Amino acid sequence: MTDDSPALTELTTTVVERVDTAVFTVPTDQAEADGTLSWDSTTLVLATVRCAGVTGIGYTYAPAATAYLIKSLLADVVTGCPALDVPRMNEAMHRAVRNAGLPGIAAQAISAVDIALWDVKARLLNLPLVRVLGAAHQKVPVYGSGGFTTYDDDQMERQLRGWVEDDGIPRVKIKIAESWGRREERDRHRVAKARTIIGDTAGLYVDANGGYSAKQAVRMGHALADSGVTWFEEPVSSAHLSSLADIRRQLPLDVAAGEYGYTLPYFEHMLAAGAVDCLQADVTRCGGITVWLRAAALAQAHGIEISGHCAPHAHAHAAAAVPNLRHLEWFHDHVRIERLLFDGVLPPDGGCIAPGTSGAPGLGLTLNRERAQTYQVG
Repeated sequence: MTDDSPALTELTTTVVERVDTAVFTVPTDQAEADGTLSWDSTTLVLATVRCAGVTGIGYTYAPAATAYLIKSLLADVVTGCPALDVPRMNEAMHRAVRNAGLPGIAAQAISAVDIALWDVKARLLNLPLVRVLGAAHQKVPVYGSGGFTTYDDDQMERQLRGWVEDDGIPRVKIKIAESWGRREERDRHRVAKARTIIGDTAGLYVDANGGYSAKQAVRMGHALADSGVTWFEEPVSSAHLSSLADIRRQLPLDVAAGEYGYTLPYFEHMLAAGAVDCLQADVTRCGGITVWLRAAALAQAHGIEISGHCAPHAHAHAAAAVPNLRHLEWFHDHVRIERLLFDGVLPPDGGCIAPGTSGAPGLGLTLNRERAQTYQVG
């Protein structure tokens, strides 16, 4: 235990004293778009939980209104609760948003607070979070993710080579289905170019962000397979589980989806439909670490692996704790933002990160206030 931590015998009576928020908006370093959306900045909503002189942090990538929801609906629900009882507080938060509606920013607000609660619990115990959860893996594989449709060939080459050659990440993903699938020839060109850049041995993934129609996705999927693509993410909207299942049956590529899962039943519906070869879940959207671990257990019960969507440092410790993990998304925007705002970020050494190895308690992250204040908007 550290000097500023309560004695172990006192932890059962330690309660959450305060919940605060902050909002940061970081402009992109270049124009960015995928098949169905473009953006020029990303907003991170930070939740901080304080108890017994210890502060835990959690965050979500969501609209600034998420911070108001945390303050107005969630802070009072967890304040005064035993700090070790994270699942109890997660359930209380879910009940508190009943009339607000769970999917969307309410789930993202719960996620940020839940992550902060796990962080503060591990800090009170003076242990890395993965040690509190129990490790299933020492290292967590990552894949480089970016390759935006706004990139020209030279921009894409610099990014992909940076991951494969500089960082040693042996798998990368690019965006396709440009303009809602209306530029198939450019999609094919960019996939072929990516394969040339990374060579024959590195894994090549694509993400259509739901931009194709069902038959178009099947047609494109066969062409993608010819370029050695092995991961086809959201070939159609993840709202259409039967279409995902049909596409999965017709293609040799692994079909992946689930990043827009805000509730545990959604993941069960997706798995029961046979819609995916690998389930994606986002710890900053699905209800936090508490629900992400349950989603991983659901996937394991169906014989399916799980992949963490974006926000790699929010996922790292939980990912190391599940036996059916495939990998985490080393998403360009979020890696850049987490490096800007936080100290203690992890290097992708040889295509893996190793949460907990530094011995730093909790998530191992601390807000760098000097750098962060440049981007704070709330």
